Amino acid sequence: GCNPLAETGRSKLQNQRAVLNQQILRAVRMRAGAENLLRATTNNKVREQVLLELSFVNSDLQILKEELEGLNISVEVYQNTEETFSIPLVPLGLKETKEVDFTLPLKDFILEHYSEDSSEYEDEIADLMDLRQACRTPSRDEAGIEMLISYFLQLGYVENRFFPPTRHMGVLFTWYDSFTGVPVCQQNLLLEKASILFNIGALYTQIGTRCNRQTQAGLENAVDAFQRAAGVLSYLKETFTHTPSYDMSPAMLNVLVKMMLAQAQECVFEQIGLPGIRNEFFTLVKMTQEVAKVGEVYMLVNTAMNQEPVKENIPYSWSKLAQIKSDHYKALAHYFIATILCDHELQSGDDEDQQEKALSQLYDYMPEGLMVLTVLKDKVQRKQLGKAHLHKAIFYHEEALRVCGLCKKLRNIDVLQEVLTAAHKRSLLKYAQQETEDDFLSLIQAPDILPKTEYKIETIAPQFSKVKVKDFFHRLGPLTVFSAKQRWTAPRTIHIHHEEGELGFGLKGGSPVQIYCLDPACSAASMGLKEGDYIVSVGGVDCKWLGVNEVLEKLRNVGEQPIEIEVISCQDTAASMHSKSATYSVGMQKTYSLICLAMEEDKIDQTKKAPLKLPFLSWGTKNRQKAASTLCLPSAVAGSSQIKKKLSPFTLLNTESSLY
Repeated sequence: GCNPLAETGRSKLQNQRAVLNQQILRAVRMRAGAENLLRATTNNKVREQVLLELSFVNSDLQILKEELEGLNISVEVYQNTEETFSIPLVPLGLKETKEVDFTLPLKDFILEHYSEDSSEYEDEIADLMDLRQACRTPSRDEAGIEMLISYFLQLGYVENRFFPPTRHMGVLFTWYDSFTGVPVCQQNLLLEKASILFNIGALYTQIGTRCNRQTQAGLENAVDAFQRAAGVLSYLKETFTHTPSYDMSPAMLNVLVKMMLAQAQECVFEQIGLPGIRNEFFTLVKMTQEVAKVGEVYMLVNTAMNQEPVKENIPYSWSKLAQIKSDHYKALAHYFIATILCDHELQSGDDEDQQEKALSQLYDYMPEGLMVLTVLKDKVQRKQLGKAHLHKAIFYHEEALRVCGLCKKLRNIDVLQEVLTAAHKRSLLKYAQQETEDDFLSLIQAPDILPKTEYKIETIAPQFSKVKVKDFFHRLGPLTVFSAKQRWTAPRTIHIHHEEGELGFGLKGGSPVQIYCLDPACSAASMGLKEGDYIVSVGGVDCKWLGVNEVLEKLRNVGEQPIEIEVISCQDTAASMHSKSATYSVGMQKTYSLICLAMEEDKIDQTKKAPLKLPFLSWGTKNRQKAASTLCLPSAVAGSSQIKKKLSPFTLLNTESSLY
C-alpha cells in the first residue's frame, strides 16, 4: 500500500475521515447513554437536563455529518491535475477500519483443529496482517486494485481454513460507514469481505475521476473504470444481501451503480465530442440524442437519490449535482437541435427524405399544427421551433445555475460554475441572434427530445480469476480436506513393517492419500491403522500434497526397515461440535455493537492493563511482537436456541448482529 503518512490530497482527506469517524463514534455513544438514562429516570429535573444534553449531542452529530458530506463532495482532490473545462465527476471515499490482530485466534485454531505447532505459522499470520494493513491505503492504480482483490481472495482461503459455520473465532471486525461515519462491529468475516469489495469499487471510481478527460485514451479508461466500479458494486449487492451498513445496503448500492453508469455515459458523450462537434445537420442530430441520453440517466439517478431510505444518507450535494447535470445536459440537447433548425435551412441539393427521417427520430410528438417535413421547408416555422428550443435550453441552464447557487458545497466548485455559466451565455447569445420584433407571436412549446445512444453502457463484472494468489496457509494441506468444516483426530504414529514385500493395505485418492483395502490381519491394522485414514507424513516428511504414486515410492524406498507414518481420521462433525457458542449470532439483539465495545473496554480496565495501541495509520506487522489480545463478545447469549438447519456462509449475514 501507499505510505499512509504521505501528505497527498487524498491521504489528507482519508485522515480527516478517520478523525470524523472517531468523533461520530463518541457522539453516538453519548446519545445512546443519554437515551438510556431518559428511559430509566422518573425525575422530572433529570429528564429536563437529559433532554437538553440530547439536543446538544444531536446538533453536534448533524454538524459532524455535514463535515463528512463535505469530504464526500471534495471532488477536486480526485480529479486529474491537468487544466480541464469539464464538470467534475464524483468518486467514492474508501471505508475506514480498525486494526485486527489475527495472531492468537488463528494460532489457537491451528493447534486445536489441525493439531499442528502454531508457532511455525507466525510468518504466514504476519503476512496476512501486513496485507490487510496495506489494503487500508491502496495506491490509486491497477496495482492498488490487484492488492485489494488479492486480500479479498485470501479471505476466501482464511474463511474456509479458520472460520467454521458453527461458531465465531473471537475476531472483531470494525468498519465505518462511508456516508454516516457510524461504525459497524461484527465477528463475521463476511463484513470484512463485503467492505473490501466496496473499497474495490470505490478505488475504481477514484481511478476513473483521475483519468485525463482531455485525451481519447483517458476518456476510454474513465469509461472502463466506472463500468468496473458499477460491476463490483452490483456484485456486492447481489452476493451480500444483508450487509448491516447503510452504505452497503441494497437500496444504496443500487443508487451508486446507477451513478457510476451515468458518469460512464457522460464520459462517452465527452469522448464523441472530443475531436470537436461539426456544425453539420446529421452530426448535430447524433449529438442531440447522445447528450439527451446523458440528461435522462442523471434524471433517473436524481430520482433514485430522493427515494427513501436512501434520501436520508446520500450526501445532499450529490443529489443536487445529479439534478444540475440532468438540467445542463438537457439544455445542451435543446441547444443542439435549435442550432440544427436555425443554421441549416433545407437547400436544393440536400436529401430531403433523410433529413426528415433524422429529425423525426428526435421527437415523440410534434407541436400541434406542425409536421417535420413542413418545418424543414417552411422558414418561419423552422425559426419559431428553433427559438422555442433555445428558450427551453435557457430555462434548463438557469435552473442548473439556480440549484448550484443554493448548494453551499457546489457553489464553491469553481470549474462547475464556469462550465454552467459559459453554456448559459452561449444559449443567450444564440437566442439574441434570432430575436425579432414579432417574438410575442411565437407561442410554440418545444417538445421533449427522445434520448438515444449508439454506445451501450453496462456493468463489467469483477474478474477475480485474473489475479493469481497463493494460499498463505498452503502448508496446512489441500483445502478440500483440511478445512474448518471438517474435524480430525490428532495425528497417530503407525510403524509399518514390510511383510513378504506387502504393506497390508492399498492407497487411493489424490492429495492426501487414503488407506484403502486394509488387511485386518496386518501389523499396521494391529497398531491402530483404519480404513479411510489419511496419510499426512511418511518418515517425518510431510506428504499432505503428495499423490498415490509419490507416497508409494517413499514407502518402497524404505526397503526392509520399519518406517513411521502419521495418519489422521475424520471425526463426526456433528458430534464434535463445540458446546460453547457464546459468540453465535442467532438470538442476539441487533444493536449490540457499541454496547459490546463499551463492555469489553470496562472488562479490560478491571482485569489487566490494556496494551498500548499502535498509531491509526501504522503499517507492517511482520517485525512486530507476535502476541496480542483478542476482543470477544460477552460470554453468554440469553435465550439462544438450537439451530436445526444447516447455515450457509451467506445466511450468517441475515442473522448477524449489527448497529441498526
